[in-house]
Amino acid sequence: MRSWEIRPGIFWVGVNDRTTDLFEGLWPLPHGVSYNAYLVVGKKVALIDAVKSHYAEELLSNIAQIVDPARIDYLVVNHMEPDHSGALPLLRRVAPAAEILATPAALPMLERFYGLREGVRAVGDGEELDLGGKILSFHHIPFVHWPETMATYEATEKVLFSCDAFGGFRTLDGAIFADEADFRLYEDEVLRYFSNIVGMQSQAVLRAIEKLGNLSISVIAPAHGLIWRKDAQRIVELYAKWARMEGEPGVVVVFGSMYGETRKAAEAVAQGAHEVGLPVWVLDASRTHPSFIVRDAWRFQGLLFGGPTYDTGIFPPLEQVLRLLERKRLKNRVVGVFGSHGWRGGAVGKLAEKLRELGWELVDTVEFPGAPTPSDLERLRELGRKVAEAVAQKSR
Repeated sequence: MRSWEIRPGIFWVGVNDRTTDLFEGLWPLPHGVSYNAYLVVGKKVALIDAVKSHYAEELLSNIAQIVDPARIDYLVVNHMEPDHSGALPLLRRVAPAAEILATPAALPMLERFYGLREGVRAVGDGEELDLGGKILSFHHIPFVHWPETMATYEATEKVLFSCDAFGGFRTLDGAIFADEADFRLYEDEVLRYFSNIVGMQSQAVLRAIEKLGNLSISVIAPAHGLIWRKDAQRIVELYAKWARMEGEPGVVVVFGSMYGETRKAAEAVAQGAHEVGLPVWVLDASRTHPSFIVRDAWRFQGLLFGGPTYDTGIFPPLEQVLRLLERKRLKNRVVGVFGSHGWRGGAVGKLAEKLRELGWELVDTVEFPGAPTPSDLERLRELGRKVAEAVAQKSR
């Protein structure tokens, strides 16, 4: 893939990863992901972020389209996660005189991950570096998404290299700029990236947005996904909305079913929610990866969870989803619970207890033995209506 000039003297030299199946060994990548690295060329040369080790040679090839990689004076490490830093050992061999710059919290990681101790320097929060015609400054934004994370800002062209902030899944398919791409194809993957990767640290995201808002920014260049050179405020506003966990008016029905009876219940619940006029999504927790359920739970304000009692407790796929949502610290949701049981119940009560622990607004519950009767189905439709009406009321 060729390099792109973002602004005079500033280049994208990253790579597309179309072969990794799971990001962090956990999150599916059906549309791949980009690793964005940036070359800033003044009298001196700085490389901001790198790429996964598998793609180090391709990174060097892209850099060589602009300058001899041996000319690099600074390797700026915004984030130590290996998808950003994996190429550092090769870069150090190719440019042995280059100084590695990172936050103080990153220095022990550089040694532990790669044995890098010499030619490494911690930069202070707000510290400036004059490259000769280009001026970098470093802004610590801890926990977006690891504690050592920082953003780098180039003042002459007003470019913010924002690291994991404002990024997204999906490869850059023929274009790197948001204004040249159909963002409708990307937004779901941006939200899934936010909710899966940085959503847990939403308060840190909001602090970072406030802090970086003091800079005059024309371009936002994240470590993954599209670059924003026009209407950069749009991606900031999306991240801020998601970090506030506001939720859009809509309902997600998440269910599990062993023999189809709870599936019938989920269909009835969805029908009732739809009658209120809100968008409704129905997801089978046994067949939908939790990554996508977390995304949709983050998007919509109303959630309904349903499943059969299993070993006197919550159906395991549903339990996994709830544990993940708890870990991600999702708040401000309106919820309902439904479920079936055979010889003994228990799941509905335990689901309700878990949702109360999360601090969510529990509207009602419905439980039934065996297959749902016509009267059960009406109660289930009413549950869907009640949750959707509560969501609509909060959104007015």
